[in-house]
Amino acid sequence: MTLKLGQLPDRESAKITFTADADLKVALNDYAEIYRQTYGQNEGVAELIPYMLDAFMNADPGFKRARKQLENPRPPSSVPQRKEN
Repeated sequence: MTLKLGQLPDRESAKITFTADADLKVALNDYAEIYRQTYGQNEGVAELIPYMLDAFMNADPGFKRARKQLENPRPPSSVPQRKEN
């Protein structure tokens, strides 16, 4: 079985708290179980979420383009702006 999320690297644990609706909670628990079956490691949902979010954002081309613009804003245009009367 192949998951979009690869096996997690060794890391220090961090506590993450957020509110999820019931359907998302079930889906996250299912993902954690499939992860366990795939990699043989029992990782909790809280440990998986940061890597899932990272994978999601890295796969989002619109986010990547917008983030580049945040990091490298264009210099102001050298064309003078027309004043309206």
